[in-house]
Amino acid sequence: MERPLILVTNDDGITAPGIRHLINIAKELGEVYVVAPNSPQSGMGHAVTLNKAIFCNEIESKSGVKEFSCSGTPVDCVKLAVAHILPRKPDLCISGINHGSNSSINVIYSGTMSAAVEAGIEGIPAVGFSLDSFDYNADFSAATTQIKTILDEVLSKNMPKGVVLNVNIPDVPAEQIKGIKVCRQADAKWEEKFDKREDPRGRQYYWMCGEFVNHDKGDDTDVYAIENGFISVVPVRFDLTAHHFLSELKNWNF
Repeated sequence: MERPLILVTNDDGITAPGIRHLINIAKELGEVYVVAPNSPQSGMGHAVTLNKAIFCNEIESKSGVKEFSCSGTPVDCVKLAVAHILPRKPDLCISGINHGSNSSINVIYSGTMSAAVEAGIEGIPAVGFSLDSFDYNADFSAATTQIKTILDEVLSKNMPKGVVLNVNIPDVPAEQIKGIKVCRQADAKWEEKFDKREDPRGRQYYWMCGEFVNHDKGDDTDVYAIENGFISVVPVRFDLTAHHFLSELKNWNF
């Protein structure tokens, strides 16, 4: 039997430590192709490149797998991989491991998760992984066992079409990870502020800053899980329809 074909991508760039660790895990599970941005693409969401050329070149790989560096966004990487680079439709797409949590509202802004969602749109089982640390030297190996468990389950089970998994890992040593917790997305958001500044030529500009505020006190959320030493797993879908409001909306006087 053919080994599973696995596409690995991210939004931190092809040289980021997180994706290097994920590649090593994926190699144990199947045949791996890497198609990832040539530079950091954090916060790009589901952006695609429309008005300029996309360059994608195979690079010399020390990992023993085929690697392609792409000038486009994380979503571009998935689209291009499926359309032109991979020998067949992949059995799995994994994205990450991202520097920084993609829990709660961050899933909307995340290039990591948008790459996984794009794979889901293509009918490919997909998982996005994020570590709750922005430290470049963060320990991505602490959750290796749990990442393998999650990927084994995805490969062996039938994921619903259009559903992908958003996995967030707490920044703690391996022995302090309490387990894997299936969660819902927390009701939390960024409360932004814009710092108004002036450049040396006297031109005004703005620098976005702010803080992450969690309004959700539930113990079944991704934010709660991460804060309490659990790896959170949230099923995510690209259908943004507010199904619970459809019947009421049909009664409006349009």
